[in-house]
Amino acid sequence: QVQLVESGGGLVQAGGSLRLSCAASGRTLGIVAMGWFRQGPGKLREFVAAITWSGGRTTYAVSVKGRFTISRDNAKNTVYLQMNSLKPEDTAVYYCAAGRGPFVTTEADYDSWGQGTQVTVSS
Repeated sequence: QVQLVESGGGLVQAGGSLRLSCAASGRTLGIVAMGWFRQGPGKLREFVAAITWSGGRTTYAVSVKGRFTISRDNAKNTVYLQMNSLKPEDTAVYYCAAGRGPFVTTEADYDSWGQGTQVTVSS
């Protein structure tokens, strides 16, 4: 069992930045990848970004590529999402997830999920 706790969400103006953090605890040894998903109002949960734990290979949704950066600190069992040039359409609850396999872009690829942190971008 892996426990994930997100933090760093909040209210920001369009064009601004936020940095989300996700701390993993529990049985973290088997984590292969960690990712971020988001769910906006009236929308389905969608993939945002992911990073493999060992090699640090990153994957981004087209909608955030060039604006968001995912990184990790293996020693701290923590993954980060640096969000720059935020747009109102980025408004969503952001969820951190941990998976034990190499596939990262769908919800089914992950075993554990955090509680979510709200990001609101005002125009």
